[in-house]
Amino acid sequence: MYNSKIIGLGYYVPDNVVTNDDLSKIMDTTDEWIQERTGIKERRHIVRGEDTTTSMGVKAAKIAIERSGVANDDIDFIVFATISPDYYFPGPGVALQQELGLKTVGALDIRNQCSGFIYALSVADQFIKTGMYKNILVVASEVQSLGLDMTDRGRGVSVIFGDGAGAAMVSREVDTTKGILSTHLHSEGQHAKELAVLAPGMGGRWITDIIADNNPDDESYFPHMNGQFVFKNAVVRFSEVINEGLQANNLQVSDIDMLIPHQANLRISQFIQQKFKLTDDQVFNNIQKYGNTTAASIPIALTEAWELGKIKDGDTVVLAAFGSGFTWASAIIKW
Repeated sequence: MYNSKIIGLGYYVPDNVVTNDDLSKIMDTTDEWIQERTGIKERRHIVRGEDTTTSMGVKAAKIAIERSGVANDDIDFIVFATISPDYYFPGPGVALQQELGLKTVGALDIRNQCSGFIYALSVADQFIKTGMYKNILVVASEVQSLGLDMTDRGRGVSVIFGDGAGAAMVSREVDTTKGILSTHLHSEGQHAKELAVLAPGMGGRWITDIIADNNPDDESYFPHMNGQFVFKNAVVRFSEVINEGLQANNLQVSDIDMLIPHQANLRISQFIQQKFKLTDDQVFNNIQKYGNTTAASIPIALTEAWELGKIKDGDTVVLAAFGSGFTWASAIIKW
């Protein structure tokens, strides 16, 4: 039995910075309103034709691979988390394999929204712990900007999201006191429609229906979020899944050196920080700069925290996420 360990991290965000003031020019909103409710000051949006979900994932992956020291030929498997693939099918995992010039290794696509990176990390962890694979490339990448309703109608949701990608090289670790100690995954489908894009979908309205209806008031293909309901559930599930991870490893809150929460809303992160009585040095947030990048938010934040020297060898790192589905998850890592 092995453990798995993150040995290389990377992230990429587009150069195009979109400030709150920029958004106030195209919809009825203000910098003050957005910051008060979300903590976001700016986010990155791709320039169409310059970046895609796959291309951003490739850029993040190349950094993670280089930092890991693992040769391309030694990568055994790919796990790619996204809700914004380049194509309806196939998923971006195979495109990443081709763009990186990897061998014909397996490529698995994970579609678990904001919890996607931890779900992907958990899958990689199980493959490595069982001995099936030695080196797995885990990538999360999202292009949200092209699918948002950038009008007054969509302002409650569209101001939140940004584009970006993060990646981690996960490798075999023989010392079972180090690396990923445990992961914890949950779902509650009864609330699926509280945060969702309902169309196009085979179970409801497909593209042919949308075209046939030609309804300018149709919002089914834009993100819908019941904001207050999501917030109330998020703070409960974040707390539960963090405690679950700590208890599984006989750890106390005081053992947490760094908490990386999914960057959904700064107010959620601050609520959790206060509930657990963590200091600013124990929690890392960067939603102020990048907005909510869904599955990519945790690997982007994890990489940035590591680059800034906030995560050191021997640290206990906790990752936690909550999002559409509802799904929520945590990972406990001994760095």
